[in-house]
Amino acid sequence: MTELTPMLKQYFSVKQKYPKAILFFRMGDFYEMFFEDAERAAPILQIALTSRSRHQGRDIPMCGVPFHAADAYIARLIQAGLKVAVCDQVEDPAQAKGLVAREVTQVVTPGVVLSPEIQDPRIALHLAALVKPDSGPYGLAALDVSTGDFSLTEIDDETALVAELSRLAPAETLISEEDSAGLTALLDEMALYHTAFEAGAFLPERARSVLVRRFGPHALAGFGVDEAEQGLCAAGAVLLYAEENQGRDLKHVDRLRCYRLKDYMVLDEIAQRNLELFVNLRDHTRSGTLLDLLDLTQTAMGGRRMRQWLGYPLRDRARIAERHEAVEALVLDGLGRSDLRDQLKGVQDLERLTGRIGLGRAGPKDLVALRISLARLPGIKALLLGQPTGRLYDLGWRLDPLPEVADLLEGALVEEPPPHLREGRVFRPEYNSELAELAAILSDGRGWIARMEAEERGRTGIASLKVGFNKVFGYYLEITRPNLDQVPEDYIRRQTLSNAERFVTPELKEWEAKVLTAEEERIRLEQRLYQELLAELAAYAPRLKDAADILAEADVLAALARAAVRYEYVRPELLDEDRIEISDGRHPVIERTMPRDAFVPNDLTLDNDSNQILIITGPNMAGKSTILRQAALIALMSQMGGFVPAERARLGIVDRIFTRIGASDDLTRGRSTFMVEMNETARILNQATSQSLVILDEIGRGTSTFDGLSIAWAVVEYLHDLHGTGVRTLFATHYHELVDLAQTRARVKNFNVAVKQYRDEVIFLRKLLPGGTSRSYGLAVARLAGLPAEVLERAAQVLENLEREELDPGGRPRPARSAQGSPDLGGQMSLFAAAPHPWEEELKKLDLDLLTPLEALAKLAEWKRRLS
Repeated sequence: MTELTPMLKQYFSVKQKYPKAILFFRMGDFYEMFFEDAERAAPILQIALTSRSRHQGRDIPMCGVPFHAADAYIARLIQAGLKVAVCDQVEDPAQAKGLVAREVTQVVTPGVVLSPEIQDPRIALHLAALVKPDSGPYGLAALDVSTGDFSLTEIDDETALVAELSRLAPAETLISEEDSAGLTALLDEMALYHTAFEAGAFLPERARSVLVRRFGPHALAGFGVDEAEQGLCAAGAVLLYAEENQGRDLKHVDRLRCYRLKDYMVLDEIAQRNLELFVNLRDHTRSGTLLDLLDLTQTAMGGRRMRQWLGYPLRDRARIAERHEAVEALVLDGLGRSDLRDQLKGVQDLERLTGRIGLGRAGPKDLVALRISLARLPGIKALLLGQPTGRLYDLGWRLDPLPEVADLLEGALVEEPPPHLREGRVFRPEYNSELAELAAILSDGRGWIARMEAEERGRTGIASLKVGFNKVFGYYLEITRPNLDQVPEDYIRRQTLSNAERFVTPELKEWEAKVLTAEEERIRLEQRLYQELLAELAAYAPRLKDAADILAEADVLAALARAAVRYEYVRPELLDEDRIEISDGRHPVIERTMPRDAFVPNDLTLDNDSNQILIITGPNMAGKSTILRQAALIALMSQMGGFVPAERARLGIVDRIFTRIGASDDLTRGRSTFMVEMNETARILNQATSQSLVILDEIGRGTSTFDGLSIAWAVVEYLHDLHGTGVRTLFATHYHELVDLAQTRARVKNFNVAVKQYRDEVIFLRKLLPGGTSRSYGLAVARLAGLPAEVLERAAQVLENLEREELDPGGRPRPARSAQGSPDLGGQMSLFAAAPHPWEEELKKLDLDLLTPLEALAKLAEWKRRLS
């Protein structure tokens, strides 16, 4: 066996501590990977897999990436679901005695990422922790390490937990390695990346000690989270994991927020998907979503806040009204709105900049971005204070421009520093006296030489004296032979030439040492000054985060106001009653895809008194689904604090939006289309309240007609009678029989989406009108879809026979006949069930005991005559 080299011994000692991570092992200007790590990483990173020396009789696989480009390569590995342990050189190789010391400085996982190359600037990256005791609620905590945003909550049941995890969408979720509650199976079913963490981290005593160490002994009570025992267990685990992976105290995580699910409208994964809030149903991108439409924010932190508001609509009328008032103020103040957005446009991502500063990982470009952003704050403060009262004025009053930080950065950094500290020349020379001296040496080297040369000529009287340089002797004074008798005593002879001699002086050698090492010394000094500057800036992290929070909110409010003006939205009126009243409502996304004024608006009224369930009939493509979705979106947009696409809207608070729209197989969970449909319906029936809004687009299509109709009928009755109050529901259907429910249930009303048929063509009017319809216009829609003419012709014949209930001599419907009218079936099984024979009832009524033989023969002769 080949004996391990010192480097490999060091590698293995580090690797055994991080067996599940790809180890980035710093060697000079590269991060190297060895053995299985190299074999796993090379194809993902699309780099060459090579080998070096041998170990246990085989070549050692290896690959590497330049250290200055490591973030981009780490991003690829994280996106592939791997973890990366970054092992850096922690001492100067030039000063190391023997092998350079190396340590893991950070572990990058899907939930603990700081690199801009990995993060989407407009999406929060949550590391979550989940705990479930033997009894009591679930504990859930989430930390965005890049911004320091830290929150916890407690959740009573698994259904609510699934909804919250879907809304939170954590990049990584921690669970106890013991997992006695079966959380692994739940997270696997939801396809959420999860990590088993040490069980002790989730214990109450350990979790509290971690949190107290970070926030102080009395902070938990001050944060209002002291009583949330399970939430605190999750929070302690998530903070400990993040600290261990970052290898340092997370100083920028300076607060912990406890939130309650009941304060927000519930939007589970199904509602988010069907309403296309964040990704569309077509290609699962952001294009064509409500977020894409409304996100007119100017900053990355504003973009993240917009997404948060959209995912967590409020239920508190006062808070919603406060947002509406702020948006209205900016709608009316067009100039102020424009100026505010212009100022915000120059603000960089203060939240993530503060996070990188707190972790000591901010580069020179980050500090320049901070300097530029802070320069905007006084103007933004003045604009906000220009509002007379309300939320905007309050934001302006609370906004801290941090002038001392702005002055510090302005005085410290050059105008355009290099992207990396290793290149030097980041600081202004006047920032530090020692730095100024080094900078002077580097920038005025030739001037110093000229001055010394002139001074020495004057002192010695030798007009031909000159200062020179070579790589052997460095700097020297050269004097020709005729002038050697004038050489001063302090000159030290270094070299004799044929016609001259070369000398040095202590002053010249001292200056030479400074010049030759000045660049290296300057870089070393700037690195020390930079770490001191980061430490000084980190002390301002709480104030910087407060400013970022205010700017993010102002950005969202200004964006909502811009959307209201651009798209012609109105401020909704908030009601205390469970009522939705919309005049000329529009679908916010679909209307933007159509020519101006082409979208047909519709009125809609839902309440728990007389218009609780609307049965909406009409053909495919008429616009039923659009009407359903726009009602839900208008309620959501109002409660997030925005204006809505309508002529007028009077809205009560909605606690949850339920959607059942379309369905598809879920093969990974072994569920058919019908099973998916029934599961979604069951969720609605079991969880809806009188404050909920339910939108149902067909129920029962995945099974036989009579089964589907029966289920749909029973569902409507159940929703009407639920809890004795019922649930506001919009139900689009092709089962025209459901219109009869309005005769048996007082709060069921029929509506239809109007169409007009001209000859064989159908014209969609898109207008919601009272009353039901008994036609689906399926053939007309099929013609629009391009079905062959012969298929449409035959379908028309079948439809005509079905509508007339025309029967053949065997009692079967006529559509079994061929298109030419001949019964060309030859014994083929009919697709239709045999209908009762028309003589069946007559035969049943015959009393054979009373029938005489003559009467029996007469009846038989009559049947034979009728049959022929």
